[in-house]
Amino acid sequence: MPADHAITTLRQASRQVVREWGLLSSPWGLSDCSPTECHTLVEIRRAGRPTAVELTARLGLEKSTVSRVVARLEKRGLIVAGRRADDRRHKPLSLTAAGRRQLEKIDGESNGQVGAALAVVTPAERATIISGMELYARALRRARRQEGYATRVIRPADDPAVARIIRDVMTEFGAVGEGYSINDPEIDAMSRAYRGKRSAFYVIARGRKIVGAGGIAPLEGGDPDTCELRKMYFLPEIRGLGLGRALLERCLDRARELGYRRCYLETLRSMTQAQRLYRAAGFVPLAAPEGSTGHFGCNSWMAVELAGPRGRGAV
Repeated sequence: MPADHAITTLRQASRQVVREWGLLSSPWGLSDCSPTECHTLVEIRRAGRPTAVELTARLGLEKSTVSRVVARLEKRGLIVAGRRADDRRHKPLSLTAAGRRQLEKIDGESNGQVGAALAVVTPAERATIISGMELYARALRRARRQEGYATRVIRPADDPAVARIIRDVMTEFGAVGEGYSINDPEIDAMSRAYRGKRSAFYVIARGRKIVGAGGIAPLEGGDPDTCELRKMYFLPEIRGLGLGRALLERCLDRARELGYRRCYLETLRSMTQAQRLYRAAGFVPLAAPEGSTGHFGCNSWMAVELAGPRGRGAV
């Protein structure tokens, strides 16, 4: 968790931005629309002809809230609901001529505000503002999507679910047969296999459902200062939520605590999403496998130096 000072400072800056933009006012500025109505019009334009369900996902609001906003905008003649020949229940929404004029007014006022702010800073500061806002927006979205999920140490009761995830995901990527970890005897009793003094294994859970897992252990036949990242797999439903990154960081932090100086992994080139995750964490490709894991079916090997808290370095 970030320091209290960082949280307080960012919250204060966020409140100031909201006030300066006039988002506490309803209607907002010269547009004669509430902030929620403005956002809805903008997203309808961006999406083309979205349904109310699609707008709900885009706006991050409750379905009932979006329904009320859509009804108000329809009543004012700013949007119109059409019909889909293949599904009459889901009506695509589009802007009317009046809606497009309203958006032109919103764009004009918003562009004026943002342009005036960017005009009083240097080009370097401008680039910092833009990249910082984009990063903050992505972080907020990722944190919202991760709500309800928890990462914790594996328990014996988790073993059957973890075994299913490992087997299902490895089968999904064709990692079956000789030379793959799907055949490791530890799979059916992961909690017991990782009780060692220099091992750790975690699961990602939502309520009672296990949706991902991963851990570390000494690299068999390798340097004692090197651990191996093992059995890190996730169900399709949580891929892209940032939970893999969080679990990986937890594993690497634990590896440092256990005294490891380096972390090694074996994977498949076809696991492109996993490859991106590892590279983002500082892992670099190796020319050949290390240790004696017995997983000769893998065709991609990587490692990262564990220099200090969440450190990065070439191997």
